Amino acid sequence: MSKQVTFAVIGFGIRGREAYSSFQKIHPEKMKVVAVAEPNAAKREMARKDYGVPEENIFTSAEELLAQPRLADVMIIATQDAEHVCYAVPALENGYHILLEKPISPSLEECIKLQKKAHECNRVVVVCHVLRYTQFYQSIKKLLDEGVIGKIETVDAIENVAYWHFAHSYVRGNWRRLDESSPVILAKSCHDMDIIRWLIGKPCTRVTSLGSLDWFKSENAPEGSTSFCLGGCKCKDECPYDCEKIYISNERSGLNGGNDGWPLTVLTDDPTRENLYKAMKEGPYGRCVYHCDNDVADHQTVNMEFEGGTTASFTVSAFTHDCYRYIKIMGSHGEIEGNMDENVFYIRRFGQPVEKVELDPLTDRFAGHGGGDAKMMDYVCELIGGDITGDALTSVDASVESHVMALAAEQSRTHGGEPIVLSDFAKV
Repeated sequence: MSKQVTFAVIGFGIRGREAYSSFQKIHPEKMKVVAVAEPNAAKREMARKDYGVPEENIFTSAEELLAQPRLADVMIIATQDAEHVCYAVPALENGYHILLEKPISPSLEECIKLQKKAHECNRVVVVCHVLRYTQFYQSIKKLLDEGVIGKIETVDAIENVAYWHFAHSYVRGNWRRLDESSPVILAKSCHDMDIIRWLIGKPCTRVTSLGSLDWFKSENAPEGSTSFCLGGCKCKDECPYDCEKIYISNERSGLNGGNDGWPLTVLTDDPTRENLYKAMKEGPYGRCVYHCDNDVADHQTVNMEFEGGTTASFTVSAFTHDCYRYIKIMGSHGEIEGNMDENVFYIRRFGQPVEKVELDPLTDRFAGHGGGDAKMMDYVCELIGGDITGDALTSVDASVESHVMALAAEQSRTHGGEPIVLSDFAKV
C-alpha cells in the first residue's frame, strides 16, 4: 500500500466508531483517525484513549470540525440520516473525500445535490453499501457475470430483520419515525435495493410496493401492558418484545448470550447489567413496543422491473426469528440460492448436479454485515491510497440508483401500490 490514509469522523458512535474506525485497530498501517466530532463526552474520551486522537482535534460538534482547515484525507459521516448531506457538502468543499453512512438522505433532491457536488469538487464519495464487499455477494456476482446460470430472469430476496432487531431499531430506536429518519425500505433496505440492482447489472425501470405498520401500535397492546416494560407490566412473561428479554437474556442480542457490543452499546457506552437496567428504566429502549411513537412500516414487499425484462421481488419483515438475508436468482440456464447468515449458497445448473459453495465462517453477525464493514474499509484505504483506480465500487453515482428505487417504492406503498416509473420519479 502506498500510504497510510487519515480519517476525520463526524459521529463517533455505533457506525462511526465500532464499524469503521475500528479498522485502525486491525490495520494501523492503513488507517489513522486524526480528528473526531462527537457531542457525547464518553465517546470523545474513547477517541483520545483508544485511537490516539490529539486533544486539539476533538470537537463537540460537526460545525466546529468543519470550520477547521482540512485535517485528514477522508471524512467519515456517520450521523443520523437527515444530517448526512448538510455535513458532506461543506466537507467536499473543504477538500475531503467522503465515506458516507447510508442512506445518503431521505430526500431525493439532497441525494442528487450531493452527487453533483462530488463531481464539482472532483472528490470521491463512497456510500456504505457494505454488502457489496462481502464474500457472499462478491462470489455470487462473479458467477452471474460469468454467465453460470445464463440470463437473469427473476430475483427473489428477503431481509429477515428479526423481531428483536426491529423492536430495537424501528419501534423504540432512532429509525422509528419518518419525520426523524427514513422509511424502513430506505433506512434498512437500501442495502438490498443496491445489491439487487448491482447483481442484475441493469437499471430498474418501474416499481410497485405494498406494506404497512400493522402490529406495533396501541390497538394491539395486550391487556395489562404498561408504557414501560419494567413499570409493572403484567404481560412480561409472555411478551417476546419485553426489553429485559432482548437486552439481558436473548442469546442472540442480550448480555446473557455473551454479547457486550451492539445493540447493548446503543443503550449505554458501558453495558454492564446495572447500566442496562438503568437505561431500560429511564430511556426509550425500555418502552413497550405497543406504546411507542413509531410510524414506519413493519413489513413491506417491492416488485421491480429492470431493463431487458428481468423482474425482482423483495420483502423486508420484522416478523422473523433470526436476522439474515436470503436470495434466489433464477436464470435461463440455472439458479443460485443462498443464505447470507450461513455464508452458503447453492448453484443448480439445469440438468447438472447441485453444487454447494461454503464460504468462510462469519465471526460477527451483528454490526459486521457479514464481514462487509472491514472489507469496505480496506477497499477505501486502498482506493484513497492510490492502489485502486477508477470509480469506487459503491460510489455516490451508483448509490443514487438504489435510493431512487427505495424512495419510489415508498411512494408506491403510501399510494395504494400504484406503479411508479423511475424515469419520471427521478426528475428533480
